[in-house]
Amino acid sequence: MSSRPAAGGGRWVEVDPARVARWVAGFADRHGPPTNTVQGYGLLLAAPDGATAELHTPPGAPATLDLETFVAAATAPRRIGLLLARKGAVAVGVAEGEQLPVHKVDTRYVQGRTAAGGWSQQRFARRRDNQAKAALADAVDLAARLLLPVADRLDALVAGGDRRAVDTVLADRRLAPLATLRADRLLDVPEPRHAVLVAAVAAARSVHILIREPQSDAGGQGRLEP
Repeated sequence: MSSRPAAGGGRWVEVDPARVARWVAGFADRHGPPTNTVQGYGLLLAAPDGATAELHTPPGAPATLDLETFVAAATAPRRIGLLLARKGAVAVGVAEGEQLPVHKVDTRYVQGRTAAGGWSQQRFARRRDNQAKAALADAVDLAARLLLPVADRLDALVAGGDRRAVDTVLADRRLAPLATLRADRLLDVPEPRHAVLVAAVAAARSVHILIREPQSDAGGQGRLEP
């Protein structure tokens, strides 16, 4: 489980679906039995001491009406498409539950920036731009080959890496069926490799929870919820 500060106060934690029920039980032990209300993002837990926890529905899971069905939906196996793109590398896969039966990683050289000036700098910039465009074209072809045939059986598409690169790939008209499945979540990943793609499966399935402590416990903002 990871934790990071949230803009506007509080902190985000990412919880494995199998641990959500345990996490909620711990939240209730610390803050008192919470009430839960349905929100656009998922469920809001409000404890008697003023602490709140926003449970965001993970990609591909259906909307739910109560905590029990939220946990059941989060832990149920889902088929999720993965598209990771950054610089000259792309990784595409299909996750079925925690498994990754379909996967492919492709890399293409993209020249780094140069400190040269004048005509040489312009020439290198054009070459770099052409290399980047070719890499993104390869990414489109790879996504079309691996993901389009199963698009109607995917619960969601989760992207990661460089947002501009991902947006460019999914803007291709051939990938329109995939673009409509894209989840709001953008995974923060390094240059895609097989190990990065494997780790992305857990990140795509995790439940994101925004925790805000009661005002009297402001000093606990840095404590990691179990």
